[in-house]
Amino acid sequence: MTSPVVSGDVLLSARGIERVYRLPRTSLFGARGERRALDGVDLDIPAGASIGIVGESGSGKSTLARILLGLDKATAGTVTYRGRDVRPGPPASLRWLRREVQIVFQDPLSSLDPRMTIASIVREPLVGLDVDGDHTERVVEVLSAVGIDPDARHRYPHEFSGGQQQRIAIARAIAPRPRVLVADEPVSALDVSVRAQILDLLAHLMREFHLSLVMVSHDLGVINTLCDDVLVLHRGRCVERGRAADVFRDPTDDYTRRLVAAVPRLP
Repeated sequence: MTSPVVSGDVLLSARGIERVYRLPRTSLFGARGERRALDGVDLDIPAGASIGIVGESGSGKSTLARILLGLDKATAGTVTYRGRDVRPGPPASLRWLRREVQIVFQDPLSSLDPRMTIASIVREPLVGLDVDGDHTERVVEVLSAVGIDPDARHRYPHEFSGGQQQRIAIARAIAPRPRVLVADEPVSALDVSVRAQILDLLAHLMREFHLSLVMVSHDLGVINTLCDDVLVLHRGRCVERGRAADVFRDPTDDYTRRLVAAVPRLP
């Protein structure tokens, strides 16, 4: 039996994460090149925390998220969840982690099986992870929590708008009652008018279900809205970290200054 989690306890931890990709050969006898996607990144995610991982495209944000989730293997370094090593492997070997850590992807429609009803989509992790309890009741509960009418659960993904599809994806993620939610650019594919609604929903769910949030985004406004702390990545390296409000108000690294300066501002 696991010990109860106290707010502030470190749940997910990464130390010295490196990820190097081998590139295709450019000549028959030439050596293969390498691309270093991550270079010595450390990260702690305490219970109840909201942490943003920010950087431009190619900075290593999504690679780090995949390694934290056990979807990719680090070239060097370790990832642990409550002291237990996280290593990629067969789905059954990571079932314990999937019950605790879930993800919301960038494009809601591509992450939902078009042949499955909403009820089946949200129920799928409950069945796959052998979650106890009444699955139908849980489906109704989480759909209501994300603002989807439970009576619509027998419909299919294409019958919903983009914002509603992302709400359904969030319902699926919180269905197994995880402690950590990783959101990888969850609003970048949505209309501007819908983004604020989804961000408000995530903030509400964090409070309601005591979730820790890891928000991956290139949008500093999104990070500043939802996250207490921020980690800034540039070419695979952490160049700045700290309280989000402090980092965005008075950045110390030149790269962070350029990111902040690039945020559009109304006169």
